[in-house]
Amino acid sequence: MDLFYQESLSIDSQGWKISREESRHIEKVLRKKVGDQILFTNGKGLIHTVEIEFITPAGIQVRSLHHKQHPAPSQHLHIAIAPTKNTDRLEWFLEKATELGIGEITPLLCERSERKIVKPERLEKILIRALKQSQRHYLPLLRPMTAFQEFIQQQKQPAYLAHCNPGPKKGIWELGPKDLPLTILIGPEGDFSPAEIEYASLHKHQMLDLGSLRLRTETAGILAVSAFHRLAEQIK
Repeated sequence: MDLFYQESLSIDSQGWKISREESRHIEKVLRKKVGDQILFTNGKGLIHTVEIEFITPAGIQVRSLHHKQHPAPSQHLHIAIAPTKNTDRLEWFLEKATELGIGEITPLLCERSERKIVKPERLEKILIRALKQSQRHYLPLLRPMTAFQEFIQQQKQPAYLAHCNPGPKKGIWELGPKDLPLTILIGPEGDFSPAEIEYASLHKHQMLDLGSLRLRTETAGILAVSAFHRLAEQIK
């Protein structure tokens, strides 16, 4: 059944009018008619099964038939990632990470970052679209862009810094249940600077090895999400 998103949705929601944009998609693309059923989520685990009551040029009116509150995921992954120069690559990462069940994302401003500004409204739309397409119940939390040192200082638990420089590291496939919840930092195309790596080490954060391949930023991010997904599936 097709899934749609409405942030204001609550357990008490009985009926509401869908936005014109969503209404056009439901009527013209999906060819839904009065009496058909669709799903709505608020991105916080709540799912309403609704029935289309009537269709007008101003929008579609639906009424709730029943609802279900899904429990929050038992495991949590937070990735702080330097936005890529090409925004399409960052958006691809957001889409795939949402499909794989990431919990939290922070755009990271680093010393070697090529993109220093992001449009959170655009990124939020990408996350919502991926949520609907993958039929997930929880929308990843998108944090504001944060400077590297500020992010490091904010962490109450040790995080993992993935970089290509030599030195002692933990392999990503060596991560285990004791490492959860998990926070991983992915740097820009030019990698984290030596000063940033040293700063993270001084604040007791750990270094992470993603393997021998040279990866783009967004590919490194997906590898990290995939490793987490594998781990979370194993300990269910």
